[in-house]
Parts: sequence; structure tokens; C-alpha cells
Amino acid sequence: MELIEAIILAVLAASTPLLIAATGELVTERSGVLNLGVEGMMIVGAACGFAGAWLTGSVFIGALFGIVAGMLMSLVFALMALGLAVNQVATGLALTILGIGLSGLIGAGFVGERITPAVHLYIPGLTDIPLIGRVLFGEDGFVYFSIALIVGVWWFLYRTRAGLILRACGDNHVSAHALGYPVLRIRTFAVMFGGACAGLAGAYLPLAYTPFFIPGMTAGRGWIALALVVFASWRPGRLVVGAYLFGAVTILQLHAQGWGVGIPSQFMSALPYLATVIVLVLLSRARTGGSTAPAALGTVFVPDR
Repeated sequence: MELIEAIILAVLAASTPLLIAATGELVTERSGVLNLGVEGMMIVGAACGFAGAWLTGSVFIGALFGIVAGMLMSLVFALMALGLAVNQVATGLALTILGIGLSGLIGAGFVGERITPAVHLYIPGLTDIPLIGRVLFGEDGFVYFSIALIVGVWWFLYRTRAGLILRACGDNHVSAHALGYPVLRIRTFAVMFGGACAGLAGAYLPLAYTPFFIPGMTAGRGWIALALVVFASWRPGRLVVGAYLFGAVTILQLHAQGWGVGIPSQFMSALPYLATVIVLVLLSRARTGGSTAPAALGTVFVPDR
């Protein structure tokens, strides 16, 4: 029972940054924008989040630092891809490269430092319930926020007029513009939301997952978050399943190494990324009918002057 509980808790912890980052990217792509700079925004959010928490002694302020850092990085993308109509793929890749270098600069003075990680919830009587107590009533605030975030995004996209307008901009930006909706402004806000989520997901790593910062600690999680959006067919419900599935793969490969499974450790470490590639290939082959992707995804919109 204790081993099962430990594995479940580890899966939740490993899945949380994936879920937060992928949720923000889902909103961004629903608006018709493809931002490949999630990895760069996450690593900058990790560096700024740790710096903020270390300087102030507050995990909450550190999380805010990460959110703001992600939003500022996303504004760079919005300026280039939306304001100047630069190719979105090239801009996203450049943003990732910029983020990796910038995070090394920001975090250089904090390598080796440690902070007190985010406090876990404790409710007497409930948290002590075997197996499910710590899983349901003993997590940190980031885990609960990730669940509330995906529920809120689902409600926004499918139960509000603003969500319908955002999806219209992604499905047919020309028609949305003809109806009088400010497509560029809507897409900019969607990109900023995605950047805020990516920054928070990055900040989670040094603030709750491991109480220290090291360069490159995101370790490709931004790319997995991008793949999760495709895996989920741009649907919030499926995104939850995908995030916890990939989180489980990550944790199980660690336990497999501890159990002495006769497979090279390098292959086991690459297993989550290999699973990502396999899932994307299978989805691509299975999608023989109409795609659920926003029709205008990645297209450049230039309003009439």
C-alpha cells in the first residue's frame, strides 16, 4: 500500500507541470497560434520563480515571478509572430533558444542554493486515510491549481461567449474579423495566457518538485506539453488523461531502474520522449477523417488596413 501510494504521489508531482503548461498551450493553439517556445518560457519561469522565492522567502511570490517571466517571454513571441507577422515556427524555436540562454544568465547566481518547498495540505483525519488520504488531501497548492485550471479552461472554451469567440478566431480568423472581432488582440491575450501557464509550470519545478535550481531542469517537458496538446486533440478532458499518462511513464521508468530491470538506463530515461513520438505517429496515422485541430492554426493574420 505504501509503495502504491508513493508511486501515485510521484506521478501526480511529475504530471503537474505538464498539465499546467499544456493547458496554456491548448488555449493558445485554440486561438489559431502555434507557439513552440513553451520550453523556453518554462525554463525562464523556473529561474525567475526560484530567484523570487529565494530572495523573498515566499513560494507564492516565487510563483508570481515565474508567471510574469512567462508572460514577458510570450509578449516577445506575440510582437514577432503577431505584430510583425514573422513565421510562428521560427519565432517559437528562437524563443526556446533565447529562454535557455536567459535562464542560465538569471539563475547563475542561484545554482547550489536551496529553499523551503511548497507546503503540502494537511487535514487531520482526512490526510491520514490510507492510500487516498495523501493523494486527495495532502498535495501542494500547485496540484490543486492545475486541476482547477483545466476545469476553468474547459468551462471558458465551451460554456462562455468569450470562449466561443476565441475558438472562432482559431477556426476561421477571416470570418471572425469580418464579424468585427479583434483577432490580433484576442490571439495576443491567448498567447499571454499560454506564457503565464508555461512560466508557472516551470516555477513549479524548483518551488515544489525539487527545492533547488539547476540549468536545464525542465529537461524537455515543454516539448512533451506541446505533444500532449496534439495527443488530446485540443480537448481539455483528454489533456488530463494524457498528462497523467506521460507522468506515469516518467515515474515508472525511474522505478524500473530501481528494481534492477535489465534494460540500459539511458533507454529508460528516453522512454517518456519515445512514448511521445510513438503517440504522435499513431495519432497521425489514425486521423484519416477530419482533424479537430483549429483550421487556422499557425496561419498569419494581417487585418485590413
